[in-house]
Amino acid sequence: MDDPSIIALYFARNEQAVAETEKVYGRYCMTVSMNILSRTQDAEECVNDTYLKAWNSIPPTRPRSLKAYLGRIVRNLSLNRLRDRRNEDLLLAFDELEACIPVRDEQASELPGLINDFLRTLSDLDRRLFLGRYWYSYPIPTLAKVYGMTSNAVTIRLSRTRTALRTYLEERGYRV
Repeated sequence: MDDPSIIALYFARNEQAVAETEKVYGRYCMTVSMNILSRTQDAEECVNDTYLKAWNSIPPTRPRSLKAYLGRIVRNLSLNRLRDRRNEDLLLAFDELEACIPVRDEQASELPGLINDFLRTLSDLDRRLFLGRYWYSYPIPTLAKVYGMTSNAVTIRLSRTRTALRTYLEERGYRV
């Protein structure tokens, strides 16, 4: 089925429009989403959301190229999903640090200086791993790849660094 025929089904509010869209552009939408997300389940959800968004926006919109229109929708949805997933990674990184950094407000102003002092005590690799994970929020597999390590080795080094940070802060009067 060609684009004008599929668009006509949308304007007629015929549910067959979604089935035809999937038949003609399903693989294309999945490829676009997988290239961004690299997770099948997330990509499938974005593709399904694309069909819903197309259903809700056609009419009144009459795209000149249905492929380009769907591609833009699935790309935007996939990028939003990727941002959300990155935020999940960020929250996980903060959860890891929560066990070794005190959260009392009265001492918060001194903490950045102490953490900087602590970082100066670390080896170059440990400092890079720590900053990569907790400042730049890189996922552990990414750090492992960049530094030619296994994910397990990165996890262990970060765990030891967090323990050392906790000890360093406790020696200076901070209690977690």
